[in-house]
Amino acid sequence: MDKEADAAPTPDMEPGLEMTQFSDESNDSTFHFQILRLVDQLYVWIGCNSARMGNLFAALPTRWDKTASVAALVGGGAESTGASMARRLSMRTGWSIILSSNLPSNAPVLEAFAEQRLFQELRTLGYVKSASKTSSGAATSLTPV
Repeated sequence: MDKEADAAPTPDMEPGLEMTQFSDESNDSTFHFQILRLVDQLYVWIGCNSARMGNLFAALPTRWDKTASVAALVGGGAESTGASMARRLSMRTGWSIILSSNLPSNAPVLEAFAEQRLFQELRTLGYVKSASKTSSGAATSLTPV
């Protein structure tokens, strides 16, 4: 593998697909995660105790606002748990996020664990924006932390 392939991903990188899958356990629940890195976005699936697709949300960072824009693509509303998680992930990573989550409703402890574990993996993979910003507030690059 060449050094360029090992570099941290950036939104303008070569077309391709990188997939990461992992599982973890917490509070007697098994969580399954799948992350697909596409050219300009991350597709994330989270399942809890089953391999079903849940609601699907898209969250995109904007130049004009500190919060990410979010839309429900399948099921759920813009104020649901998955929408909030997609928004936070997009804001924290600087990537466009497509998130499908199959988490129990009214289980904030499980949701918090899933989001924290997912963010930990995104950081390990180098998919978290750097602290340096341009004057407009946009992230200048994505680097491993």
